[in-house]
Amino acid sequence: MKSIASFVTTFTFVLLLAACATPGPQPGAIEIRSGVIEQISATQIPTNHHQGLGAIIGGLGGLGIGSLIGSGTGRDVAMAVGAIGGAVIGNEVQKKKEQPIAGQQIIVRLKSGVLVQITQPVGPHLFVGQRVYVQGHGENARVAPQ
Repeated sequence: MKSIASFVTTFTFVLLLAACATPGPQPGAIEIRSGVIEQISATQIPTNHHQGLGAIIGGLGGLGIGSLIGSGTGRDVAMAVGAIGGAVIGNEVQKKKEQPIAGQQIIVRLKSGVLVQITQPVGPHLFVGQRVYVQGHGENARVAPQ
């Protein structure tokens, strides 16, 4: 039993050392690839910042106003109705305020021959055939002129 425990302890220690020895990504490092723009299309980017914030603020406001009405059970009902009504109104106000952002869908052929598609807000003047850098990966990828 002691030999098994010793083996498990040693194995765990070796795994920990191996995990510490492998270099991870450097903080702040961004991969930059280069290529040529093949296509640019206009698009709309929906905003999803602070989803539900209008409902929360409206609900809290309605709750506060409802607490000023009546007493006892009547106050509890007024608070519940105020919170629900405020949440609905706050959500509708937020929907009307959040408009989509003008964007561009850019297809870039990298030097490796791979095509990548990036959707980003309209920014620097980009055109088909232009040499560009593709910075980052995934949703954070951006196209910038060389």
